[in-house]
Amino acid sequence: MKRRIPGLAAVLLRAAVPFWAAALCRAVAPSWAAVLLWAAALFLAAALGPANGASADSIFAGGHTKARLNLAEVPNDSLLREFLDNPAFDQGADLRLKFKHQGEHWGAEADYQLIGQFGDSLEFARKLVAVLPGPGAVQDDDQRLMDLTRTISDGDKYVVLHRLDRLAVSWRQEQWVARVGRQAVSWGNGLVYNPMDIFNPFDPAAVDKEYKSGDDMAYGQYLRENGDDLQAVWVVRRDEAGDLHNSVNSLSAKYHGFLGENEYDVLLAEHYDELIVGVGGIVPLGGAVLRGDITVTDTDADTVVSAVGSASYSWVGFGKNMSGLLEYYYNGFGQDDNEYAADQLPDNPDLLVRLARGELFTLGKHYLAGSLWVEMSPLFSVSPNLFLNLQDGSFLAQVVGQYDVSQNWQLLLALNLPVGDSGTEFGGIDSGVEGLQLSQGASLFTQLAWYF
Repeated sequence: MKRRIPGLAAVLLRAAVPFWAAALCRAVAPSWAAVLLWAAALFLAAALGPANGASADSIFAGGHTKARLNLAEVPNDSLLREFLDNPAFDQGADLRLKFKHQGEHWGAEADYQLIGQFGDSLEFARKLVAVLPGPGAVQDDDQRLMDLTRTISDGDKYVVLHRLDRLAVSWRQEQWVARVGRQAVSWGNGLVYNPMDIFNPFDPAAVDKEYKSGDDMAYGQYLRENGDDLQAVWVVRRDEAGDLHNSVNSLSAKYHGFLGENEYDVLLAEHYDELIVGVGGIVPLGGAVLRGDITVTDTDADTVVSAVGSASYSWVGFGKNMSGLLEYYYNGFGQDDNEYAADQLPDNPDLLVRLARGELFTLGKHYLAGSLWVEMSPLFSVSPNLFLNLQDGSFLAQVVGQYDVSQNWQLLLALNLPVGDSGTEFGGIDSGVEGLQLSQGASLFTQLAWYF
């Protein structure tokens, strides 16, 4: 019979091992050793008390590999044409391995990623970030509490890195859940645009939204007997200098409740030293579903209101399963009067800082999104999407196709076509160089995924 650590000691080690590993990994030089130490800490925490005699093999929870190609036109009047070939061509691949252990009360999880990017599209993104604020072209942990990303090799047009995108220890009972570590949280009722989702929201036009990037946080949830629940999140970050500072942290709580068939949310958060209050809900109406959120942010300069509202409906037409969505989005941080030029954006620092943090992806105030999903067959679906800037009339037209090649293989195809006059958001904003825009033409995205 195997000797087991006494219950109290096991609990203390479960909590302590990952945090001591975090401190050590932050101090060591970038290497494979840091990632291996993190993995060892997770497995030790899980192995202290296997659930119901589960074997170590049960820790592995599967994963996937994805290979993608992207071909993008660089217009003649684009400033980026000065630096890039036309068309810009990019290749990428990633491997995700998932590890999970769940005991009666304690659990642990980790997701390992190996990522490779190569081609013009990577160089395109790096140059664009140098001119216009936005998330980094390459994933990093510069502002996260734990540095769990290591670059293996890097060049002008390629990068290979590996990282831990999830690494958390959890505890749960019937009505309580608590998790500490790298994890992902999504809030809000917007289906395309989501002002209430302040933690790493997806780009509205992103094709693959399977995994959201994790943040280092403490998360808690209390589930009431009537089905309502209260969630709280504390995200700890580092500032631009790499130091821990309260001014870049997030402390938030959201209450989700039911009123008959209706649902509602109430949000209260302090996010990067700014107070955010939000309310939202879901209301069924006939065969349709209405969703919406309103947020009010108290910034240093102003009080900013943002809102989203949508209607979705599913039906059978021409013998096919279909669903449609129409969503209006008001971005209170957006520019007035189509002032999108590179020399005009600095006058709106609240917008720029959110673009740089990857919290916003739009420059204007008023948007309309439309989407139609059609199941052509049980294995193949098509979804045409439209993202319209109501102020300047420019738009992004997108067609996405998904084909399940076999039980474990999936093919994604997407054609993106930005349309608009020069100086508009999707047509190309003024770069500051006479006659040249910051613009990209049509692009084709292809991704093949294998799940195991």
